[in-house]
Amino acid sequence: MDTPGAGLGYLREYNDALVVGLARTRPEFDRASVAAATGLTPQAVSKVLARLVAEGLIEPGGVRRRGVGKPATIYRIVAASRFAIGVHVARTRVRLVLTDLLGSVLAGSSQPLPPDFTPDELLDAVGSARARLLRRHPVDPARIAGLGLGMVGPLDHANGIVRDAHRLRHWHDVALRELAAARLGSAVHLDKDVTAGVTAEAWRRGRDFRDGVLIMVESGIGAGLWLGGAAYRGAHTNAGEFGHTVVQFDGPRCVCGRSGCLEVLHDAAVAGGDVPLAARLLGVGVVNLLQTTDVGHVVLAGADLLRHRAVYLSAVGSAVRSQVPRADWLTVTVSVSALGGDVIAAGAAMQVLNAAYGPPSLGSGSG
Repeated sequence: MDTPGAGLGYLREYNDALVVGLARTRPEFDRASVAAATGLTPQAVSKVLARLVAEGLIEPGGVRRRGVGKPATIYRIVAASRFAIGVHVARTRVRLVLTDLLGSVLAGSSQPLPPDFTPDELLDAVGSARARLLRRHPVDPARIAGLGLGMVGPLDHANGIVRDAHRLRHWHDVALRELAAARLGSAVHLDKDVTAGVTAEAWRRGRDFRDGVLIMVESGIGAGLWLGGAAYRGAHTNAGEFGHTVVQFDGPRCVCGRSGCLEVLHDAAVAGGDVPLAARLLGVGVVNLLQTTDVGHVVLAGADLLRHRAVYLSAVGSAVRSQVPRADWLTVTVSVSALGGDVIAAGAAMQVLNAAYGPPSLGSGSG
């Protein structure tokens, strides 16, 4: 689950969260299947189901007969009972999506950001984009669980503070979660963009995505880590600065202050028009990451990468097959995110739903 510093409450009872989490992974369920999956008594499950029906989160969907005896009532989640807004803050644009309780993207809105934007300029843009989004797809404001921000790092998720975001001058120790909640009048969840993105991939892929990484190439390079069935943020909640790992000891100076980082070498190759070289450099970095984490899935994402998706997919796949020792044993699936440009914003919305209603962990392997 997300840290207590996320600023959003769970359902008033843990048992309710267990059942909603289960309901989000199954098309239908009954009291017996919930009891078996959660360990709750049938009596406790009956009370939870009654509460969730009253709140509109689930609804009866017929009956199931199992031989003699009273037929079992079938329930299903009401996807349109709750919504969340997710925001992807990139260095040049802000992208918003509206999702339902199942995390399905219903609508989106995007607009450019001013060069070297300030916190006030960002929140103005988010506010106007949100208004435009909800005009096009109106929903009851009381049913919106909150707003998730997937933001450029370095970032202190636990305390809701952006710490010296790379390439942005006005973001030194900015308490963005607090500022956004006050300005936008909404519960706010703040996380690093890549962590939001890997959350979206875990939702979409379910139990098969227990250990994976999302590599984002978009005005920089980052990695969202999903380890042991949950997002991994690290001791200071700033894990994922993958682009700032050194691959050339005597290389050019990077914006982070080090020399020869993967990001600066990759960007130099792109600026020189050699995208295949940039993709091969990324492949080297990915293999280094695999040697450290031993994950089974690598998902590629980001606007800069998607413009040359075939080149990057080929180069990273080739690096994994040829450079990982015993690739026949240490198998890795390399793919491009099916969510495209929505992956960060959608993941930020899904994090809001996790924080408000409990993660869809039962039966899915997500955390």
